[in-house]
Amino acid sequence: MAITTMAAGQESLAERAYMQLRDRLIMLDIAPGEPINEGLLATELGIGRTPIREALKRLETDHLVVSYPRRGTFATIVDITELAAISEMRQLLEPLAARKAAAQASPELRRQLAGIAAEIDDLDAERGRKTLMEYDLEVHRSIYRATENHHLQETLVRLDNLATRIWCLVLDRVPGVVEHIREHAALLHAIVDGDADQAEQLASDHVAHFEASVRAIL
Repeated sequence: MAITTMAAGQESLAERAYMQLRDRLIMLDIAPGEPINEGLLATELGIGRTPIREALKRLETDHLVVSYPRRGTFATIVDITELAAISEMRQLLEPLAARKAAAQASPELRRQLAGIAAEIDDLDAERGRKTLMEYDLEVHRSIYRATENHHLQETLVRLDNLATRIWCLVLDRVPGVVEHIREHAALLHAIVDGDADQAEQLASDHVAHFEASVRAIL
């Protein structure tokens, strides 16, 4: 029993380390190319080195860090040339997720999505970059969760994480960021209302708008 309890606790710490490091990497709080100091992270997060290492293994699978023998682990470079490939996959899967969410989201999830939509409707241009991107991530992850398809959810989270890194890299040069975030409100309202066709179309438009906005400044 003691071994089982320890393993469960270790898994929980590894998950916590993974989520915190993942979001730091996505938001570029850990800069692209920056070396990952396991000891420093363990101290900052109050977590042992073993959970940190487990988290880093998962993050390497997510293409957010890369390890080199005898050199260490580094945050991956944000590769703008991956935009087309990422967008191609998202253009197929984001509309599917939106349709599934509109068709089968639970009442509780619909209430949560409605709450997020209301907050986005009230966003103003004075919000900082980090706050805006946190809304962007929350919207997408909530929609993926509402699909109740963990394979679809995991794939889209991974793609959205990579897209968000690209977005963060160019965000200061993108005009109308608040308007881009506000696009989510209409999508969320369509899902809450159960309008699968509208949700699907709005998701497709949103992905296309994201790619066009990034390409316009490259």
